[in-house]
Amino acid sequence: MSDPEMDRLLNEMSDLVDQAEHQAHLQQLIGMHQEAEPSTSQPSTSNPSTSRPSNSKQDVRWIKRDSEGNIIYGRPRSSRKQAGPSHSQSRKTGVSHVRAPETSAEMTIDFPSVTAESFLQELKRSLGEDIHEDEMALQASRDWSTRKSLISGWWEKERPRLVNTMVARQHAATRICQHCGNGPAVIRCCDCRPHPFLCGQCDVRVHQGQVFHNRDSMTLAFFHPLPPTTCVVERVLTQCERLVPLEMPETICGCLQVSSSVIAGQSIVVVTMNGRYDLRLPQIICKACEATWSPGVDDLIRNDYWPATSHYSTVYATDVLFSFEELKMAAPGMSSQAFLRMLDQRTVGFGRSGNITADSFRKSFLEWEAVRFEVDKLCQEDHFDCPACNPDMLAVSVDGNRKHYRFKSAARSEEKAIFDGVFIANDDDVAKFVDYVHTSTSHVSGRGVCGGQWSAARETSQKSSGKTDEEGLELAVCRHGVLLRALNMFRGEIFAYPLYLQKQMACKPVTFFAMDRVREKCPELQDLLTMRPFLSVFHAKAHDFKCEVKWSGAYQEGAGSTLGEEVEQCNAFLSRIAVTTKHMSKAGRIDMLTIMAMRWNQQKFDNLASTLARRHRKAKIALQCQLHNLEAMKTVMDISDSQLERWIFDVNEWAEATTSPNDADVAAVASRIEELVASVKRRSQRLYKDMEKYNTLVPNAEKLTLDTILSDEIVWPWQLTHGDSVDLRTKRKAFDIVMAVRRLEEEKRILIAEMNKHWKSLCTRADTLKQMSSQLSNVTSGETWGLLQDGIRGLQSLTMKNKEASNSLAKHAKKCYVQVLTET
Repeated sequence: MSDPEMDRLLNEMSDLVDQAEHQAHLQQLIGMHQEAEPSTSQPSTSNPSTSRPSNSKQDVRWIKRDSEGNIIYGRPRSSRKQAGPSHSQSRKTGVSHVRAPETSAEMTIDFPSVTAESFLQELKRSLGEDIHEDEMALQASRDWSTRKSLISGWWEKERPRLVNTMVARQHAATRICQHCGNGPAVIRCCDCRPHPFLCGQCDVRVHQGQVFHNRDSMTLAFFHPLPPTTCVVERVLTQCERLVPLEMPETICGCLQVSSSVIAGQSIVVVTMNGRYDLRLPQIICKACEATWSPGVDDLIRNDYWPATSHYSTVYATDVLFSFEELKMAAPGMSSQAFLRMLDQRTVGFGRSGNITADSFRKSFLEWEAVRFEVDKLCQEDHFDCPACNPDMLAVSVDGNRKHYRFKSAARSEEKAIFDGVFIANDDDVAKFVDYVHTSTSHVSGRGVCGGQWSAARETSQKSSGKTDEEGLELAVCRHGVLLRALNMFRGEIFAYPLYLQKQMACKPVTFFAMDRVREKCPELQDLLTMRPFLSVFHAKAHDFKCEVKWSGAYQEGAGSTLGEEVEQCNAFLSRIAVTTKHMSKAGRIDMLTIMAMRWNQQKFDNLASTLARRHRKAKIALQCQLHNLEAMKTVMDISDSQLERWIFDVNEWAEATTSPNDADVAAVASRIEELVASVKRRSQRLYKDMEKYNTLVPNAEKLTLDTILSDEIVWPWQLTHGDSVDLRTKRKAFDIVMAVRRLEEEKRILIAEMNKHWKSLCTRADTLKQMSSQLSNVTSGETWGLLQDGIRGLQSLTMKNKEASNSLAKHAKKCYVQVLTET
């Protein structure tokens, strides 16, 4: 909008406002002339300057006008109704007036500047165009604490009204049936919205089949929850029988259909997410030939119920089992007893009674999971095989979790685990392998060492005689956080346990692994030596720098950005399950851990495309940063690429070399110092004594101080090379940057290869399911894959469903990979 047009509109607004104010003042003057009493005030005898009689009228106020005859107001229209004097701006002239006392007509005038923004805001306020004050502040505020304060203020303001509404909702007012419109309503069913109020006849008609609706009676002038077996007849609560809603056959014999009738069969307990229901199974009887039909287990499963016992006197809606599994994944520490207590409370809250047996629920849930696992096997799904690591794996991370112990006093049972050997290895097989390794190799008791004098895992240990049976869980994880294998620990974290998992992983090529212990004495394990030893990046920081250079994943060619700490992410999840598994039976613990491991891996598979794309993007950004650091270092130190490569060679050569000082006494003291620094807090006194002795044996340039040996980048004086003008610390800094650049460059290539593996895996999966569906469609009769004809047809539909899901994952992966590779 142009400036002349804006000025014209503003002038028109000012004229309208002035006309309204002229009329107001005209009415005020007319009223003053119609007053019977004079308008002058009568002074008080006690204080004539401040007091007025009670019947005094309004003072005469003088109106000031400008040279053109327009009225000059002391305050703008928006603030004129506010009490007390204030500074404001005139709309037409922009003149600011300070209001004098009412007894005087003199004005003090100044001329402040007026901005377009402030004037426009004033116009919006005057014209009422502002949005609600709280909403405007909420939208305009960018501060989190301010937004939270405004939201809390709104809730506090609305709370009384919400309390009133909630209380008013409990009033059982007289209503007419919303279904027939004839009789008074006696039932409220919140599951029948938007028409929740029913009379007694409509209630029986509607809820004879909808037995899982939660109803309230209105006969007692308040809402009283009713079980499905209670109805209202002539405003009196009456017991009735309700049948489990099931799909039933139309005919059970050759007689006419009218001769068949449905009656109540055996009693049954049905558990849903709303708790327990005591119902009856339907039964069909033919009056003509006396044939009968009663539902069996197959009929219950087809209707989404799962039996709890062999006599199916209790069944669970499959929604309960799905919900428990999802809650267990979201809150691994939640027990089945806590979940059932929640269902019991819902049972009571809806007017029903009865408890749910915990042992029956656990057994039913595990058997349901076992059947689902067998169905997945029919569809050729592998829950413990990473699609991005197939057919060869780059790295496997192995570590122990001591939180997964189990008490000896826990429930004991001779029952065998359903998932024995699926994820957690069989205990007898592991024990035989451990005994074989210990009898075939020479070993020492106590803790092992790594890198000279650094403590590591035990080589052997006896079974604990404490209160625990299983002492923990040893896990093998790929670099994408997918759980691969596990075993129960009975002797702590000994070397034979990771070696067993390494043997289990030897079925496919693995480049990096964290074990290299057995050589000459176990010839059948020599093929395991093809896996290169791998020291996890963070654990390597606790080792000697020589050990770190040789074995850390950050410095090994081909490792990329593999941390070797991926098992810790899995432990963070599984450790929360240990809150409940330590009190389980041996079989129950194995089954529950296996189920949770499968669901964990399924989440990893679903998010694998996004994870790989995100890693590629982060690796590219990190590589650019490290390249910048490398160029900056070369510029500052004025070194060439060839000289830098020479430094890298020197550091690697130094790490491979062994220290052989001339003075045997100095070497012995140096060795003791390395050992003592690892436990400086416990042996500080001895450390100081050995430092003093060492400093008396070496030149001043090689003497030690406490600050030096406790620094993060300690390089021992006896390890320093003396033939180069550049010290080892400088070379180490260059070595770290170069290694970071090389690993990130490798990571980009590794991730592209893994994306390709994942993509091919999804395509192969879709082709496999398509081929299975084609084979199943050609089956006409007989038994295939252990299934009857109806099972084969169901498996065909299931393969088509899984094929569609696989195609959907492939499309998502394609989108992620294209975006990250094309930087779109």
